[in-house]
Amino acid sequence: MDDRVELKIYYYGQILLQTYEGVQFVCENPLDVVIPFTLSFEELKGVICEKIDSQRCRRVSCILYRYPLPVFGGFIQFQTKYVMDEASMHEMFSMYMENRHRMSCIELYIEFEQSEADRNIELEDYNSESENEFESNYEIVSPGEDEDEAGSAMNVDVAEVANALANPHPFQEPSFMRSLDLEAMHAPEFPQYMNAVPPPVVADGEFTVGMEFSSREAVIKAMKDYTIRRGVDYRGNQNAEEVLLGDKEVQWKSYLYQVYYFSRPFEAGFQDSAEAIKPLVEVDPSIKVKSVIADVQSKFNYTISYRKAWLAKQQAVESIFGSWEASYEALPIWFEAMCHKEPSAVVHFETMPTYQGDDLVPDIRVLHRVFWSYYPCIRAFRHCKPMVQVDGTHLYEKYKGCLLVAVSQDGNNNIVPIAFTIVEGETSDAWYFFLSNLHQHVVTRDGVGLISDRHDSIRLAIERSNRAWSPPRAFHMFCIRHIESNFLRKFKAPYLQKLIVNIGYSRTTREYQMRYERLKERGEAYTNWLDRIPREQYALAFDGGYRWGQHC
Repeated sequence: MDDRVELKIYYYGQILLQTYEGVQFVCENPLDVVIPFTLSFEELKGVICEKIDSQRCRRVSCILYRYPLPVFGGFIQFQTKYVMDEASMHEMFSMYMENRHRMSCIELYIEFEQSEADRNIELEDYNSESENEFESNYEIVSPGEDEDEAGSAMNVDVAEVANALANPHPFQEPSFMRSLDLEAMHAPEFPQYMNAVPPPVVADGEFTVGMEFSSREAVIKAMKDYTIRRGVDYRGNQNAEEVLLGDKEVQWKSYLYQVYYFSRPFEAGFQDSAEAIKPLVEVDPSIKVKSVIADVQSKFNYTISYRKAWLAKQQAVESIFGSWEASYEALPIWFEAMCHKEPSAVVHFETMPTYQGDDLVPDIRVLHRVFWSYYPCIRAFRHCKPMVQVDGTHLYEKYKGCLLVAVSQDGNNNIVPIAFTIVEGETSDAWYFFLSNLHQHVVTRDGVGLISDRHDSIRLAIERSNRAWSPPRAFHMFCIRHIESNFLRKFKAPYLQKLIVNIGYSRTTREYQMRYERLKERGEAYTNWLDRIPREQYALAFDGGYRWGQHC
């Protein structure tokens, strides 16, 4: 059976994008078919049509297959690729042979062209005002279900997957948008209860005996407003149909939630404040905690503690933008999607083992470093000045590290970013990782000027680069602003800062010598310190033109 392979064929089903194993195919009755590796692409489509035995399947529009993609920690996520011709079919077989220990068969998803009859049906559906059609096209999230969790299980057909990752053609609306009931968006969510009970009107914000609400959600919303305004919290008991609200106990019955009586005190938490400040955080995620406290105070006449405001902000950020862990877990998939969309983009990962205390955690690896460059940036550098500036900035919040960036300049002195790297810090290993990838994938020509600060880690990385960043391939120079900063830190002489900068800016030998002598008159210690830096690495008059007049 080594010359044959088993196919599992899905059709008239769905593609689930965000499952625990990545992309997943589902349908009501998948087919199992065994074919030889020598089968051609046209013969494959013929076998599929014969097995499905449908008049419609003779117009196969596209075929997708699943393949495993290793991600951090030894985990596997499945992604999809097209089968479009003989070459892509052979690639599918090769990928299967390489991953036979992970795949018992090849899974295919088949999409079909639309017939004229199908298009007519969709045109009729487009003008329909059917309530059933509206419900079939929208997923209603139950009151107890998290909206983000419900959205993560959304099913998308194969055309939408292709558009999301690799469709070079202009946007076309997905199938569900062609059958939208535009009138339904103005319909009430629960029309059967619209006339049952009018919304309660509470002038002073207090609950009163006999007050009625149309839904459980309306009760909870009123309670949240109450807790913030009064500085109390609530506890509910679903079985007893009662809730503890500060010093008031509220009971309800049936679907019409009605206030009956009150008792007992309780203290407020930060969850309700998180809901209240969501609009603020969505506009400005970096909002200060003091601003959160002031906003809650102005809106609800209630002063929350700094700790509660901080916790509320963190919860609001996670609710809107997702958690830090989820962002990092999605990183490999985002890069895979980027490379799928633009195969000439460059992404290079390095991972490292995980330890719990001093013990190695088996089969788990985590992100160590990642280098990436977009293909438009790579192409753009070919038309820029042969000059690269590199620098780094520290990352804060939960996960630390450094973002290293390389930029160049076009003929109009516009800055062009060309490469990016996230590393553990500004170490010589990290800089070597960045500079070696930068030279291998982006800066491939000789005679390039490299401008950086005087960090020892950069110097050591250049020394390890097998002369890739040394003359005549490249010429390493220093940013004069960094030299100015180093000088000020060494001598605490701010009145000499401008003179140091002007020495670096000198375009002729005469200008340089005149300013150098002026500095020497102020003290030989200053010029002795400056002499330790080769003048061709910081002065325009001696840089050989490799700086292109860039002062940095």
